[in-house]
Amino acid sequence: MGVTGESLWDIRDGSPIREMLEFNTGFAGSGAALSYQSDKRPRKKVAVLTCMDTRLTALLPAALGLKGGDVKMIKNAGGLILNPLDSTVRSLLIAVLELGVEEIMVIGHTDCGVQGMDERTVVSHMVERGISRRAVLDMKAQGLDFHQWFTGFENPQDSVRDSVKLLRNHPLMPEDVAIYGFVMDIGSGELKRAV
Repeated sequence: MGVTGESLWDIRDGSPIREMLEFNTGFAGSGAALSYQSDKRPRKKVAVLTCMDTRLTALLPAALGLKGGDVKMIKNAGGLILNPLDSTVRSLLIAVLELGVEEIMVIGHTDCGVQGMDERTVVSHMVERGISRRAVLDMKAQGLDFHQWFTGFENPQDSVRDSVKLLRNHPLMPEDVAIYGFVMDIGSGELKRAV
């Protein structure tokens, strides 16, 4: 069981991905996955939108007392909703309309890497990594709004409030869905209500 054949061995030696896949081979063969079985519908009927920050991977579920299968956890850079057609909105609508979610928590956090981010810096990093300026210009010509896509936020409270407002006013979001916003202190794990 686990990853077999060419799919593992074409990954370079020493790669963290290769190490994880090697671990997976033993994990899958041991039957350990059985202890993680749950239903596709969240037991608590809650969806959580939060940041992809690595510090939240274990901290957020621990701080909320969550176990596998309790909630739908949706993560992106900054825990932001950029516009009504955002893929995050799609995920939340599917959670509500198809998977029984009745409440949504939008959770930002202190010391977020997206806070203060700006498009010029991100584009500069692209060029440093070998992305041609032509590719950037082509994407802009195709309608990608780099300012909206790569601009961060000034403070997490306002960011959370903006996302909650967008969700509460979204024409496809049922009115009976309760939507709340919080900011977590990344040091203590304490949640404070933002909206």
